[in-house]
Amino acid sequence: MSANPSSVATSAPPSTGRPKRRTSTPAPDALDPRTKTVIGLLLVSSFVVILNETIMSVALPRLMADLNITAGTAQWLTTGFMLTMAVVIPSTGFLLQRFSMRGLFLTAMSLFSAGTLLAALAPGFGALLGGRIIQAGGTAIMLPLLMTTVLNAVPAHRRGQMMGTISIVIAVAPAIGPTVSGIILNALDWRWMFWLVLPIALLSLAVGAWKVQNLTEPRKVPFDVLSIVLSTFAFGGLIFGLSSIGEAAQGKALMPLWIPLTAGVLAMAGFVFRQLVLQRKDQALMDLRTFASKPFVVAIVMVLVSMMALFGCLIVLPLYLQNVLELSTLDTGLLLLPGGAVMAILSPVVGRLFDKVGPRPLVIPGALLLSAALWGMTTLDETSPVPMVIVLHCLLNAGLGFIFTPLFTSALGSLHKSLYSHGSAIINTLQQLAGAAGTAVFITLMTAGTTAAINDGAAGIPAAAAGVHTAFFWGAVISLVALAASFFVRRPANELPDGLAVH
Repeated sequence: MSANPSSVATSAPPSTGRPKRRTSTPAPDALDPRTKTVIGLLLVSSFVVILNETIMSVALPRLMADLNITAGTAQWLTTGFMLTMAVVIPSTGFLLQRFSMRGLFLTAMSLFSAGTLLAALAPGFGALLGGRIIQAGGTAIMLPLLMTTVLNAVPAHRRGQMMGTISIVIAVAPAIGPTVSGIILNALDWRWMFWLVLPIALLSLAVGAWKVQNLTEPRKVPFDVLSIVLSTFAFGGLIFGLSSIGEAAQGKALMPLWIPLTAGVLAMAGFVFRQLVLQRKDQALMDLRTFASKPFVVAIVMVLVSMMALFGCLIVLPLYLQNVLELSTLDTGLLLLPGGAVMAILSPVVGRLFDKVGPRPLVIPGALLLSAALWGMTTLDETSPVPMVIVLHCLLNAGLGFIFTPLFTSALGSLHKSLYSHGSAIINTLQQLAGAAGTAVFITLMTAGTTAAINDGAAGIPAAAAGVHTAFFWGAVISLVALAASFFVRRPANELPDGLAVH
């Protein structure tokens, strides 16, 4: 695909794009004030909207009681959010080229604010689910918009530092979602999870309407309806099927799993074929030529495994703390907070290190920490001390902190700038699939392990502990894939500053 106008920041510094070497351009590290303002606003707004992806997990028992709904029905508040994300994100590659950055930001924050208000006022489950779906529509646009803006506006030799900050949004925000909701629910009604977020969303929208200006030039890109339909069934079917595995293990699935999974696989095959045809004319909804880049492919594999581990632990660890160690919702949320803090502190530091040493010296230790933490979690049982759980969770998040920033930067930085929007759309779409898969795999394994222990005569709490052990054991096995892949991570040659060797 040839470069297009939307790939160039029209008023960004001369270093915008992907410089192959440092030059004598004055102040190459300086971003103009307007660009700094835009990126800062995108970061804050993205953190707020991504936080809401997991904020409902701790609230489900309260909602079941207040709205008189079953666990399966309540789960749709999370599943519906993920489904909407999976359906909208694939189209963001097209949206980021076709429409202005300012227009997309205002649309995303307007959708998120409207959804938040509807959820806060919801008289029943239907309106609450509708609010969550509208929220997800805005959320799905924000993260690819943030990534693509950074890639276009920030010089290549500074992207690691900026991607480190983005990693806080991608990984830390979902990780502390349960903590935030636990603290709110300890003192307030569940509606306050939305009332407290709404002013922040409206403030971001107002500041964005005032400050955000276009850093890119949109271009007319053909809109392919068939690609949208195929992507909806492909990613929607797979996310729905994976999200239903836990319910199916308990005999509560809405339909046989093979129906959504088969529909998803068949639609995915059709979607891929359609994109291969359209990309010959530079008209693909999601350009798959990104996969011609080896650094992109290796990074994608590691991101998938790491996101599976993150979301799997986000669902299993709170269940372990509450059902096995019998801690309260508030205590559970607070105990998970140090791990999120570790990742938040590490991510910017790792970003700065990436700019100096490249990805491998960071990713390999990160993968080792991730695997070691998961193997350590296989030892957890009903007698494990709480400090041990906190330490293992912090180790897990430290490993992820060393992994995410180098992977995102290497993956997207390896692409031609005309493929930035497609690359960010692909990464964010696959993150949703990985999150759903991680949740499904961990829950299914935990359920199977618990059932097997009960059949062997174990009591309730020991049986639950056995289920947790099974989930973490196979999670640790999967982590070995990320560890093996980490040795193949390379920094793209055209991203190297002067004098920096390939790592």
